[in-house]
Amino acid sequence: MPAPSRLRNAAALGMVALIFALGSLLATRNLTLLTRVDRFVQDWETASVFAPQEAQDPNILIVAIDEPTLSRFAYRAPMDRHFVSDLLQQIAGHGPAAIGLDLLLDQPTEADKDSELSRTIAGMKVPLVVSYVADAKVVSPAQKAFEDAFVPPARRGMAELPTDQFDTARDVYAGATVDGRYLPGFARALAAAVGVSTPARNMPIVWRGRPPATETDADPRPFRQISAQLAGLMPDSWFRGKIVLVGSDLTLVDRHRTPFSTILAGDAGQLPGVVIQAHSLSQLLQHKTSPLAPGWLEFALSLLFGLLGVGLAVVNFPLVMRSCAAVLLVVLLWAGGIFLYHSANLMLGLIAPVLSLAGAFSTADALAGRDARRQRAFIQGAFGRYVSPEVVGQMVRDPSRMSLEGERRLMTYLFSDIENFTTLSEKLESRELAGLLNAYLEGMTAIVMRHGGMVDKFIGDAVFAIFNAPIDLPEHARQGVLCMLEMDRFTERFRQEQQAKGVPLGLTRIGVHTGIAVIGNFGSQARFTYTAQGDAVNTAARLEGINKHFGTRLCVSDETRRACPGVAFRPVASVILKGKTEALELWEPLHEGVFSPAYLDAYCSAYEGLKQKSAGVVPQLEALLAARPGDPCVRLHLERQRQGRTGIEMVMSEK
Repeated sequence: MPAPSRLRNAAALGMVALIFALGSLLATRNLTLLTRVDRFVQDWETASVFAPQEAQDPNILIVAIDEPTLSRFAYRAPMDRHFVSDLLQQIAGHGPAAIGLDLLLDQPTEADKDSELSRTIAGMKVPLVVSYVADAKVVSPAQKAFEDAFVPPARRGMAELPTDQFDTARDVYAGATVDGRYLPGFARALAAAVGVSTPARNMPIVWRGRPPATETDADPRPFRQISAQLAGLMPDSWFRGKIVLVGSDLTLVDRHRTPFSTILAGDAGQLPGVVIQAHSLSQLLQHKTSPLAPGWLEFALSLLFGLLGVGLAVVNFPLVMRSCAAVLLVVLLWAGGIFLYHSANLMLGLIAPVLSLAGAFSTADALAGRDARRQRAFIQGAFGRYVSPEVVGQMVRDPSRMSLEGERRLMTYLFSDIENFTTLSEKLESRELAGLLNAYLEGMTAIVMRHGGMVDKFIGDAVFAIFNAPIDLPEHARQGVLCMLEMDRFTERFRQEQQAKGVPLGLTRIGVHTGIAVIGNFGSQARFTYTAQGDAVNTAARLEGINKHFGTRLCVSDETRRACPGVAFRPVASVILKGKTEALELWEPLHEGVFSPAYLDAYCSAYEGLKQKSAGVVPQLEALLAARPGDPCVRLHLERQRQGRTGIEMVMSEK
């Protein structure tokens, strides 16, 4: 694949990751179902044993009006105002820093008791904040008028507990302007009462963690809590310097769904309003910030997992392995997220990265699958008829093993040609010629495939084959020579069969050379061919043609011969090809059993004599020719000796 195409593909895949990173964040914040899932996971982390542990808050005490307290009175609601008045005075006598009364005083009870509580509230020396509600959906105009008369403006704290669309308490309430006067939220008013400044905006509640195991034996709750009926019996140390919150802890009364509802059922998960206010107040006093990861970090994490999804989609592994790797990444994400929350109080959004990973993986896999199908079709179309099915299969399964770009590569090249085929083709009818040529080329192609080579092209009757492209072929030179020898056996048998039919088919000459050339797609945009170009290719073609000068059928270069252990050769000559300055050692590969060991030893001895320009080499050559009158190499060198040309080096005047 060309570099611009790779860049375009990389950019496209990067865009896929970016789109799913942004899309997953927007989806988890705007689509109800995904928002609910995302919130559920965050709530589960908050409520689970993996949440950070904290000691009980030493600054807050909850005095709960519970069932044992109410059992003392003739009616449950509204709360007995005389008891509340006494309770406030008892608490104030212990020296608290401030008192928060989380009871709604919006309707009259017994007149004398109402007056008593009103005087207590107005005359309280300890900073006191009383819950106040102005929402017309909660209190009627008459109820609001009673509140306004009963609770002094300076003592009011807005009691609202903001919830999300799933009715789960989420935020510390900032406050609101009522009748032209700004009233802070209940927790903010208490914080201000003890001199702690807080931001005038809603903010996520930072839920206080459970106390460590060493403390849970006494009280497993994040805040110390006592029954209101026991307040007068507790020592001063329990109250002194603390902010004391007074409120209901009753079943079905002022209870709200919280993140703890994901794990804890019933009242354990739905907390009393006074406890939720305690969480909010504790957060404000300690200036805690939300553990939720900032938006930029959530986006970066989603983008990272989008990129990982793209990476898994394009790697060359089976789908099952890649899917398992994706699941493992999700497991690691969740384990890492839980660990970060537990150890560093940083809560990552875990749904958006999963969506980003899944979306990017599936989309990129579809795109990669489309490209893979195109590539597979290209490979099968371009190479299926000229490369063995095994090689095509390797290319399809692992395209990275091949390169269709132009690259310099060490390869072995084979050229074959039929002697006088042009003359023969003029004598045969077209149908007969086509049948003969097709049968011949079919046989030659099959032999190339068996030896792992690629038929690059047919040029009439000539065959050009390449070994070690488009994929790596170990021992490509040896495979090229073995292919040459099998081709020689096939072509001789084929020639004899045709001659028996009266078709004077000539012999086939073959040349093989090993060297570096450039291989890739060459041509125009309308038509290109995967082929090799370079001097090494031209040399192989010349070795095929040089057979005619030597009278041989097979000829290979010394570069090829040296890379063919176990194959028998005999030296032919040292040739300087036309246009070259350096000699090329040429060799003839030998079929098994063609020459006896004694004859081959004698030939090599004579050849060494030729190389040394020995005076006694002619008798050696004559003896060899007498033993095998048809040996073309012996005849060539003997004729050269008789013409007065010594040595083994020849300069070719023709290509």
